[in-house]
Amino acid sequence: MKDEIIFYTNPRSRGAIVHWMLEEVGCPYRVQVVPYGPPMKSPEYLAINPMGKVPALRHGAEVVTETAAICAYLADAFPEAGLAPPPPARGAYYRWLFFAAGCLDPALIHRSAGWEPTPEMQGRLGYGTLEQTLEALAGWLRGRRYIVNDRFSAADVYVASLLEFSMTFQLVPRRPEFEEYVGPLLARPARQRAQEQIQRMEVEPQTQGS
Repeated sequence: MKDEIIFYTNPRSRGAIVHWMLEEVGCPYRVQVVPYGPPMKSPEYLAINPMGKVPALRHGAEVVTETAAICAYLADAFPEAGLAPPPPARGAYYRWLFFAAGCLDPALIHRSAGWEPTPEMQGRLGYGTLEQTLEALAGWLRGRRYIVNDRFSAADVYVASLLEFSMTFQLVPRRPEFEEYVGPLLARPARQRAQEQIQRMEVEPQTQGS
């Protein structure tokens, strides 16, 4: 797909996950840094994402928001990168990509905000408790190198990023299952390139290209 990719992000946001994904894909893209505050709520940016949040992606005429959705979209838009399993083998891929988005992420946000669900609320929340969520994920990752068999995928970009962030800020205990899974993935060259660009953006937050 030859259409230009514009990546709207902020160096201090979940955009770091998409940045890593873009480097794994290996396609050319242009970075548009969106500052927090009025610029993120401007009419121009709200036309991209009505929620006034980053990250967002424009690929030709397509606009995609929500971090997990962007990762899944890029894996499909650039199949030559091999970041999604073949369709018949995508059960675990979809399951854990959206488990992380629908259970792990909100559970982490609630814990960081100091809110704990009551027993009654646990039955109404998809994640139940953060502890239940972490136990389920740890059970799947135990002894695994990747989410799907022996193949690195977009699901690994998303899950490893959330775990790394949450362990760094002590929202999640450094369980052996998590550290053994996350450590090698953070050393991938694509992730290192993304981190270097993010560090430069924090110093010089201008439009960049790759």
